[in-house]
Amino acid sequence: MPIDPKQALGHELPATTHSWNADHVILYHLGVGAGEPDPTDPNELAYTYEQKLKVLPSFGVIPVFTLCAGMTRAPGLRFNPAMLLHGEQEIVLHEPLPPAATVRSTGRIAEIWDKGKGAVVTVAAETTSDDGRKLCSNRFTAFIRGEGGFGGEPAHAAPEREPDHVLESPTRRSQALLYRLSGDKNPLHADPAFAKLGGFATPILHGLCSYGIVCKAVVDGVLGGDVTRVASYGVRFAGVVYPGETLVTSVWNEGGRLVLAARTRERGTPVLANAAITLR
Repeated sequence: MPIDPKQALGHELPATTHSWNADHVILYHLGVGAGEPDPTDPNELAYTYEQKLKVLPSFGVIPVFTLCAGMTRAPGLRFNPAMLLHGEQEIVLHEPLPPAATVRSTGRIAEIWDKGKGAVVTVAAETTSDDGRKLCSNRFTAFIRGEGGFGGEPAHAAPEREPDHVLESPTRRSQALLYRLSGDKNPLHADPAFAKLGGFATPILHGLCSYGIVCKAVVDGVLGGDVTRVASYGVRFAGVVYPGETLVTSVWNEGGRLVLAARTRERGTPVLANAAITLR
């Protein structure tokens, strides 16, 4: 059996270290659409110019990418990487992320479900600064087609009323090629032949790129650009985006949280569901 929960569950992944500076933050911001449509707009320059640089909360997924990739070497987890899709992502911010830092990330295989159609594997990770401060916690959930399945009721179902905000975020046809420079070099997002092996006609946009694009849309469109108001941000990846499509994000104000749903404008297909930002 390729996936053996008895071996994999609870396995501690090798700790990783990661450093970033303003250039890495700016590259990430460009990868999720910052600087458009007017690169001289002061609101956009706050993401793309090192003076008074602020950091999107979703950047906190970048330091743990190498750690999470270690799940493919965990005992009891053997599968075809072309069958792996990002299922869910949640980040909790313990403090605003700085424009430069050296951090250490630790993690473990926290949950596994195997129900027939696909396996769901969750990595829980903690990232701390070099002086020991906890910066953020991530939960990375992978859906591995052909190895099991998952179910359950959405925790953040969209209200049955019109959204309070509707935000549009165009993507470039080269968006995935730019985003992959932040660390996710999965050929699914660049190589047409590999994408076909995974069942896609062309390379698709990274789920975490869509995650960041929606985060920026909500921070700018609802929170007035204040990145410090985001306490946590969790989503379920409900469908794919092809580079060049436009993400349409619906937002419902629900007290201390914003419930979100995103779809493609061109195909009307869901992209993010069961999604919410908890506010400070």
